[in-house]
Amino acid sequence: MHAIGTRRRNQPAPPHAIFAALTNPDRDPTRPWLKLLKDEQRPTVLDSEHPTLVIWSTLWPKHPSARLHFDLPPDNHGGTNLRWTLYVASPDLDTSTLGHLRHRINTLINANLRRSFGQ
Repeated sequence: MHAIGTRRRNQPAPPHAIFAALTNPDRDPTRPWLKLLKDEQRPTVLDSEHPTLVIWSTLWPKHPSARLHFDLPPDNHGGTNLRWTLYVASPDLDTSTLGHLRHRINTLINANLRRSFGQ
């Protein structure tokens, strides 16, 4: 697998809360955050280690080999220094597709998920 994108950004919630949100995105119906587009599908949790790691299957049927790894180390203020890394079997995606995939992850994780915790 080849890493084709990664980003670290602080989340206001502690690792156990981020872990719960990533492993069960519908756990709190008052705070929906996994809002998928028509070309996306709900991911499956392929692996996890509470509360430090979550690995998702692909969000995109057109890219079935894609895997999304979430590393969830705590920060020094009660939050999480979440890092996502996108892996694919073959890194030969065009620039436009790469940009779209990275943008969608940033929107879902660093915008929607973050806002669901009040930030």
